[in-house]
Amino acid sequence: MTTHRAQLRAAVRDLSDRGLKCSAKWAAEQLVGLAGGPLDDEAGTSDAPMSPAEEIGSREEDDQLLLAKAYFDLNEFKRAAHALRVARGASGRFLRWYSLFLAGQKRQAEEEAEERSGGAGAPGSLLGKPRASNQHLPLLNAELTAARESEGLDGFGHYLHGIVLRELAQPALAREALLRAVSAYPCLWSAWTALSSLSGADEAPLELPDTWVASFFLAHQATEAHDSARAVSLYESLLVQWPRSLHVQSQLALARYNLRDFEEAQQRFEELLAEDPYRLDGVDTYSNILYVREEKRKLSALAHSCVSTDKYRPEACCVVGNYYSLKGAHEKAVLYFRRALKLDANFLSAWTLMGHEYVELKNTAAAVDAYRRAVEIDAKDYRAWYGLGQTYEILAMPFYALFYYRKATALRPYDSRMWCAMAGCYKQLHRRDEAIQCYHRAEKNDDREGIAFTELARLYRENGEDAQAAGYYERMVAQREAHGEAVGKELSEALFFLCTHKKSTGDLDAAQTIGQRLLDLGGPEKDQVKALLRDIQAKERRAAAAGRRYEGRRSAGERREEAEEGGRRTLRSALTCRARMLYPAVPAPLALFAAWSPLVPVPVTGTRLFLELRSSSFQYT
Repeated sequence: MTTHRAQLRAAVRDLSDRGLKCSAKWAAEQLVGLAGGPLDDEAGTSDAPMSPAEEIGSREEDDQLLLAKAYFDLNEFKRAAHALRVARGASGRFLRWYSLFLAGQKRQAEEEAEERSGGAGAPGSLLGKPRASNQHLPLLNAELTAARESEGLDGFGHYLHGIVLRELAQPALAREALLRAVSAYPCLWSAWTALSSLSGADEAPLELPDTWVASFFLAHQATEAHDSARAVSLYESLLVQWPRSLHVQSQLALARYNLRDFEEAQQRFEELLAEDPYRLDGVDTYSNILYVREEKRKLSALAHSCVSTDKYRPEACCVVGNYYSLKGAHEKAVLYFRRALKLDANFLSAWTLMGHEYVELKNTAAAVDAYRRAVEIDAKDYRAWYGLGQTYEILAMPFYALFYYRKATALRPYDSRMWCAMAGCYKQLHRRDEAIQCYHRAEKNDDREGIAFTELARLYRENGEDAQAAGYYERMVAQREAHGEAVGKELSEALFFLCTHKKSTGDLDAAQTIGQRLLDLGGPEKDQVKALLRDIQAKERRAAAAGRRYEGRRSAGERREEAEEGGRRTLRSALTCRARMLYPAVPAPLALFAAWSPLVPVPVTGTRLFLELRSSSFQYT
């Protein structure tokens, strides 16, 4: 049974012979990245042998194939196709068809450049949908379909047929052809990536071949679908078996970036560049991280390194563009993003970044065109959808903005920024209930900026629900304090509302504490805060005075009650003594009654009774 290593070695040769350079590079990276020792396939796998079927042809045809390959390597695609016009072998036929396809793509790019050069003076001459197309596609589709129905196609032929069908806007047939390609030749990585780009969330699950390459495809598909948490898990499991694979390491860094774990992503990109300092694949994503973290020095060093490696790579141009954008030189940034697009008109990152720069330059029309080109290239690019929403929001067109924000939210339902953007549109449309729901979704998805707390507090305050508003303001203040943000307009707004709310609920101590903190912050509310504190202090003084009066009244009553009780006890004792002196032979109860009777008709208080008793006692003694 063939090993992974043997399959990859054969794949590198086969792919290189057919001019599939990207797939050959991927196979070579996995060959080098494989863990030490041969790893046999598991029992029951259906990986086909990597070497194609032996081709029957004369020595003359083999010589023609070598000549055509030399033309192909020099980008003379039509000469290569002409040299193989009578080829009958699988390799010769594929190289002829592939040469025709690339010749058509090359001519299409030239026509697009001619269209753009006609309006070179206009600022948006790169923009607008091109009218050029690949004129060889119908011929290729006819020949490939006939070959498939007659003698059949190998994995490479199915791959090329799938690419042609995709360009002809026949996605269902393209998916079927690409599935046949990866089943026949699993190491054809370009077929897997093309299949991923044609697989949407609403499509039926693909019936993938039972091969180890499917694990790479599933991880790649998770990244494309923005299921970044699953992508991280899958790539970390792949890293165990392929510990030295640069592809796996770079994709893991990209997944961390999509999760906005910038620190971890930056560390992985730096480790990757330390191992391969001349690698430019994915370096534009690394520059985005440095841009977000505002690390100018590292971004400058990265730009110099990329330019010295290959200044005419689209990735290098994007890195330089990001550097100028961070410096605030947006015109220069646009210049480098346009240069990247001249090198590769389908370089997605350049279109999106150029749209951002046009927004900064207030050129909304050019920004919309740039974002539209990005979503035409990849409808899963949430950044372009989000950028379109922002642009239409700037243009005060909230219904359009809401449409594009919904597209972005569907792609990134776990991103709080998407929900906050949708809620902002609902607020402009005076649809508070929908806005509150969106902000609650943002709150549940780790709203790091605290936008949801602030906006929810404002909405509840406008609805008259002060208790709910106070709760969200308190959470916002706690979040800002945890992040070390001690000042700010929104913080002052929250503290002022909390001070007023605490005062209205009678919690004067808390209101005074918050008011003193507001005075320390300063700001335009300072005079209002002083007036509020004076009112709180006046309330406290009135409450204290009322408390003292209440306590005074209570003490006099208690003293009066104690005096009366003492009088009663003294009276009882005196009457008992008098009864014993006057009526020694009479039983105690009757004697006590006889001693009490002269005083009973007199309605006196306890104090007066005590005085009269004392005077009467002196009479009888």
